[in-house]
Amino acid sequence: MTTEYVVQVEDLRKSYGAFTAVDGVTFDIRRGETFALLGPNGAGKSTTIEILEGYRDRTSGEVSVLGTDPGRGGLDWKAKLGIVLQSTGESGNVTVREQLAHFARFYPNPRDVDEVIAAVGLEEKQKTLIRKLSGGQRRRVDVALGIIGRPELLFLDEPTTGFDPEARRQFWELIRSLKAEGTSILLTTHYLDEAAQLGDRAGVIAGGRMVDIGAIDEIGGADARIPVVRWIENGVLREERTTTPGALVARLGEPDGLEVVRPSLEDIYLELVGEAGLAAAATDTVIEGAAL
Repeated sequence: MTTEYVVQVEDLRKSYGAFTAVDGVTFDIRRGETFALLGPNGAGKSTTIEILEGYRDRTSGEVSVLGTDPGRGGLDWKAKLGIVLQSTGESGNVTVREQLAHFARFYPNPRDVDEVIAAVGLEEKQKTLIRKLSGGQRRRVDVALGIIGRPELLFLDEPTTGFDPEARRQFWELIRSLKAEGTSILLTTHYLDEAAQLGDRAGVIAGGRMVDIGAIDEIGGADARIPVVRWIENGVLREERTTTPGALVARLGEPDGLEVVRPSLEDIYLELVGEAGLAAAATDTVIEGAAL
């Protein structure tokens, strides 16, 4: 692995008997980059991330995380990672401050506890028992524990679940500040606006396969970003994709229901996942037909 990359994955596969959860996934993450790994539930995201974190063995393929095979990473390697899981089983019988101070002692160069508490917006709750916090506040504790060790690579698995809109915006600013310090980040989220705000690049997984990968503003290709003009004509909804929506609108005049829609990342993501699902269904049909 070169120093340019913190993660390199090539032809990663994970099978459970006849079921293949991850099927030939290849991608990399550059140093200092925020990479969003997107996909529906059951697509293979969590399995892929658990392999990168060293929690799960792979069936085949090559994986390097911070220059180490995660299947053989020791304590020194693990100390360079920050991990925010979808849920944790941490004890709720200590205060926020006590929990962070305890975890800080596990790392050679931890962040200041007060700094982290302020960063996740828990100053007023720092002396509160974790079990007495709301769900969103507990999620902030999870994030605080993930960054207390000043990680080189931070895994964020659905980090803002339970956050209200204001808290999400504050969290985004925290992630931007971490990135500015040089932290590399692997983000999974079902909030596509979050991926668009934070990600430099994204990969979309569906059915265990990487169906697209690229810069956030290039996912899906140029055709997927062609605007759609919609209007109502003789009581019928019509639409047309065009690279010159202004010219089309000028020709149409002022019909009822006129709107110009520029596809968002969410629109493009849903189209990619839908196409992958149709392709998988078609393949299954062919295989079943051949079996007959």
